[in-house]
Amino acid sequence: MWFIEYRELIGILTISDLKVKYQSSILGFAWSLLNPLLIMLVLYLVFSNAFKEVQDNFALYILIGIVSWRFMANGTTSAITSIVGKPSLVNKIYIPRQILVFSVVLSSFISSVLEFLVLVPLLLILGAGISPYILLFPLIHLIYFVMIYGISLALAALYVYYRDLSQIWSVFIQMGFFLSPIVYPLSTIPQQYMQCYMLNPVTAIIQMYRSTLLYHCLPSSLETAAAIGGGIVMMLLGSAVFNRLERRFAEEI
Repeated sequence: MWFIEYRELIGILTISDLKVKYQSSILGFAWSLLNPLLIMLVLYLVFSNAFKEVQDNFALYILIGIVSWRFMANGTTSAITSIVGKPSLVNKIYIPRQILVFSVVLSSFISSVLEFLVLVPLLLILGAGISPYILLFPLIHLIYFVMIYGISLALAALYVYYRDLSQIWSVFIQMGFFLSPIVYPLSTIPQQYMQCYMLNPVTAIIQMYRSTLLYHCLPSSLETAAAIGGGIVMMLLGSAVFNRLERRFAEEI
């Protein structure tokens, strides 16, 4: 497999991407921790009166949703330009072009893991506690990685041909934030719309995080099936789009 054969290059590209993200910032990686906390604080102050009565540990509920969504938003947004941003690796040498997308999503994966680690002391401080179900976190995060990587493959390939895609995707990211159960409890969705709402695979992923980290229980079979199914579908579609468009990357760049 190419990700084993080119593992050293993937490591170099991933580390390089992490350095570029934080080297120009005074606080560096600390912004990745402060950003979700500040957003959580604002959303908590705005929505606590509306949802605090129907949702226990509302601050942690929001924070888990925000950190989950940031992986999707940061990973896909960074990956859109992963092919166009490295023309020398596309034109001058042969490597599997998927590596360029994979390394960017992997750097976002690492950042996301570190952001989730901040949740561990907060779970204790805010009284939610920790249970053995937290051991399921790596599996859930891996499923999410596959989903985001699949989406990123399609976006990176399409962006080579359609440069307006980054602007369009930023709108979708903003819409997706409010179409996912990040701020509001899932119980507030009218039952007649629930089946349509659950078509969003990120919904199942976020609920799985909350089940293991906040509610101390196994994710439901429906959530698990939706997350795994969503990851497989996104991966297959993304790979199909990428493989179809890859042949003309050098010409278009």
